[in-house]
Amino acid sequence: MRRQLPLQFGDWQSFAPEDFLVTDSNRQAFAWVERWPEWPGPVLGIHGPPGAGKTHLAEVWCRRAGARRFTASDLAKGPDQWLDSAAGCVAVDDADCVVGSAESEQLLLHLYNQIAERRGFLVFTSCEPPMRWGLGLADLASRLNAAPAALLTPPDDDLLAVVLAKLFADKQLRVPGDVIGYLTQRMERSFVAARQIVAEIDALSLDHRRSITLSFVRKHWRPAGAEIAG
Repeated sequence: MRRQLPLQFGDWQSFAPEDFLVTDSNRQAFAWVERWPEWPGPVLGIHGPPGAGKTHLAEVWCRRAGARRFTASDLAKGPDQWLDSAAGCVAVDDADCVVGSAESEQLLLHLYNQIAERRGFLVFTSCEPPMRWGLGLADLASRLNAAPAALLTPPDDDLLAVVLAKLFADKQLRVPGDVIGYLTQRMERSFVAARQIVAEIDALSLDHRRSITLSFVRKHWRPAGAEIAG
């Protein structure tokens, strides 16, 4: 049966612009960020599956625009305060979490209106475009539905390979290219999965006191849900 390993993920998750790797999975969305402030309106929606890099791209925009990034759960703390400290530019992560709360939807609408009045900009992230959220507030739905939508698709093999190599290097681990290729063909397509896999293989290597080679990975690591024989 697969051994349960104590995983120590650490704090690695750089949102620095130089660490955002552009590939076919995010090229069009990244182009929207680069076009700022030449947008057709004050709002840009960034959507895609979990682990596709939405928060990182939003942070890239924040660095360019001098904006601050918050989550939808922070809305109750006061949109006016955010705007005063962010030059009228704000990013809201997981904005779809407002659905189901009339108060949260009203606060997001207030934030939108304040930004429009100040000629500022708003970026929001979500897993789905707003038309699929099921918003109860019609005014908010109409405004967000009208915003351009930047789609991020799951990371492709090239991007996952670069991310895995960086994660191993951050742990001072030298891993052959054939190991990276083996993993990218078998892993879930997300950055979250990449971090988990690197932590698992690092722990296995320490546990068995073996270097990380293709034969070692084939013998001791399996994708989530699989079993290791013996």
